[in-house]
Amino acid sequence: MDFRRAVVALLLAFGLGQGVALVYMATFRGLSYSRSSVHSMAMGSVITCMLMLSVGSSIAAGIGVAVGLSAVRFRTTMRDPRDVMFVFAALGVGIACGLQAIGAALGGTAIFAAGTLLLHFTGWGSRRQPDGLLRFTAPAAAEVEDALARVLRAHCRTFSLVTLREAAQGTVMEHAYQLTILAPELRSALVAKLQAIPGVQDVSLMLQEPTLDL
Repeated sequence: MDFRRAVVALLLAFGLGQGVALVYMATFRGLSYSRSSVHSMAMGSVITCMLMLSVGSSIAAGIGVAVGLSAVRFRTTMRDPRDVMFVFAALGVGIACGLQAIGAALGGTAIFAAGTLLLHFTGWGSRRQPDGLLRFTAPAAAEVEDALARVLRAHCRTFSLVTLREAAQGTVMEHAYQLTILAPELRSALVAKLQAIPGVQDVSLMLQEPTLDL
């Protein structure tokens, strides 16, 4: 393969790899964003393209590359399958460019990017998660239970009791609720109303981002 065609294939792999990385950055929703993962997508396509250009149609060269790669130990663990998908897409771009399948590289990248953006902005596959977890202790009395139910119904769209256990030799009960609050501005009011009920103590509301799968 001549030098010019190889350079064009490598530059195309780098550009399309950056395109995959840009889509990943635009649609990322998580707690542990990694810049190195983005770099690996952009540069991984170049590496795979270089390998495919080097191997060409030589079986012996292909076996040598496979043996060399098997000796490499990757220490990074990707917990999100979505991250693995993007890295695999970048490697696929490099393979396609290295094999001079320019149409497949361009078309595959465009459809992958369009499909990812469509799924992201339409929210396809997402499920409504509770807004957070509410914990507190309250006396084991019927009137307190009634007051708690009234406050929760007034401030929450849904609430469900997930933990109820005795504490302080049975004189108080520890409550834990998963709940969906009617509006974000009612969070402080909910905590204040619960604290105003006689005997209710240690009120804590732990919120979670509803777009995350925890």
